[in-house]
Amino acid sequence: MDLAAGLVGLLVGALVGPLADRIATNAPLHDPLLRSVPRSQRLPIVILGTALLGGACGAVFGFTVEAAAATLLCWILVVVTRTDLEHRLIPDKVVLPGGVAVLTLRTIDDPSFEWILSALAAGLVLFLVVLAYPRGLGMGDVKLSGLLGAGLGVTVIVAMFVGFFVAFVPAAVLFVRHGKEARKSAIPLGPFLALGGVVALFWGDAILDWYRELGTQ
Repeated sequence: MDLAAGLVGLLVGALVGPLADRIATNAPLHDPLLRSVPRSQRLPIVILGTALLGGACGAVFGFTVEAAAATLLCWILVVVTRTDLEHRLIPDKVVLPGGVAVLTLRTIDDPSFEWILSALAAGLVLFLVVLAYPRGLGMGDVKLSGLLGAGLGVTVIVAMFVGFFVAFVPAAVLFVRHGKEARKSAIPLGPFLALGGVVALFWGDAILDWYRELGTQ
């Protein structure tokens, strides 16, 4: 664990927080992302998220390109979580350029087809789900899954599993309380995929190794 890099990540994340919050405010309105806006009520939570995740990435990955890619991915996930919770929207102008930037950093750090193939595979899986159940998911979820694949590689499998598994809990609660009427209630998937992405980023390899060992017993 690199404590110095963790501290730098924490401080930089705290400084990035207001910018992330501004982007999360402007993106759903289709305004310029950096347009000045009044301070939002969510700002402390956003700063907390960007700071803690930045610090965690620094502590785990050190002063490396991998840390830069992981940190950028986490900050994008913070923005997406806010926009999807508030507006049921995963903005293209955040996810698409962010995905390209994360993919570029990952490829620079570890030249491999894993990153782009994982992005395409994860996006395809969600796209097929959208085709089968268009009322439940949207193309924003498809693009978010592509971003996760670009940033996580093969461990995007863990992110998808955790995201859908955790999302099942509120869906089940709605179904128990409202029966068939629950189908009319939309649950934003973005925050759950973001949670799965963070879990996969820090523990994805360990989880996959555990699963492989479980299969050989």
